Amino acid sequence: MSQVLSEIRGEVGFITLNRPQALNALSLPMIRDLTLCLQSWRDDELIKAVALRGSNKAGPFGAFCAGGDIRFFHQALLSGDPTPEDFFTEEYTLNHLIHSFPKPLLAFMDGVVMGGGMGLSQGASHRLVTSRSKLAMPETTIGLFPDVGGGYFLSRCPGHAGEWLALTGTALGAAEAMALGLADHCLDVETLPQAWDALADIKFLDAASLQAWLAEFSAAERALPVLERCKIDAFFALDSVRAIVQALEADASDWTQRTAMQLRQRSPLMLHVTLEHVRRARGLNVAQDLRLERDMMRHCFYPQHLARPGAQTEAAEGIRALVIDKDNAPVWQPARIEDVTPAMVQPFFDSPWLPHCHPLRALI
Repeated sequence: MSQVLSEIRGEVGFITLNRPQALNALSLPMIRDLTLCLQSWRDDELIKAVALRGSNKAGPFGAFCAGGDIRFFHQALLSGDPTPEDFFTEEYTLNHLIHSFPKPLLAFMDGVVMGGGMGLSQGASHRLVTSRSKLAMPETTIGLFPDVGGGYFLSRCPGHAGEWLALTGTALGAAEAMALGLADHCLDVETLPQAWDALADIKFLDAASLQAWLAEFSAAERALPVLERCKIDAFFALDSVRAIVQALEADASDWTQRTAMQLRQRSPLMLHVTLEHVRRARGLNVAQDLRLERDMMRHCFYPQHLARPGAQTEAAEGIRALVIDKDNAPVWQPARIEDVTPAMVQPFFDSPWLPHCHPLRALI
């Protein structure tokens, strides 16, 4: 059965991610199917809006998308398979298509929404969460950085919450996501199937009819977010990863100690790369950030300046420890935040392509 199901009902195009055994982790065929579907519906005057959801083993909803297929990435790193080159180019092109989509695009972000799932949803016009939503960009835990436009949308979070989320990979619930500008509306879990079907019944779909639909299916109330905003802004405004961690460790509160411990478990190298990325991305548009991320991802898989083969990259080691062997004991290189040098970090931001040859040169 297809991993992407699509149908048109009424004036709405409906898409269901249908790889529940992998929490709808994106494969290259899924990315291609999504791209072709959205391109077709973008240009179809009869389609006024698009709705996107995930599925779990019991049926629709329950899980949106857990990210990219990291087992596939690991195998490619070990074998030298160049297929991830196409994967990232086409995934980032899809991310840009969603950010620039000219019609209402409703992302039903129920359940797990991580990594590539954030890339599918953050450019949507209506980012719809539920009480079951768990949003995160946890790439530093596997030796990568928040991509799929992560630099762009995380850097737009209020204060320095973007740095906090990017470095720690902390998962957010619905209320927290809304407070940080990563979700727009909270829907009632119990009425998700009715809400989905009701979109097909809307006649003359426009902003007013969508607003009425939202009013009908939004959750009546939601818990107030519990975020240490003042501490996040104070610590994550500091000028380096080393300064952030050392300041956290010098503070005796539970939150600071727990946060410092989180950071000490991440890839030291990729923490430095990630902080630089988020701060650069504040001055970039979506297309510029995606081009930069494409450059960075090439260096993650082929870090020639570090004189490492793919099998010895931070990503290969992080995926091995967290997903393959599950020993939760990655051996990072270097092992300590304090040992990362600018010479290790800055080449990640050098493009391996001339501008006219860049795989994402057409994005504007």
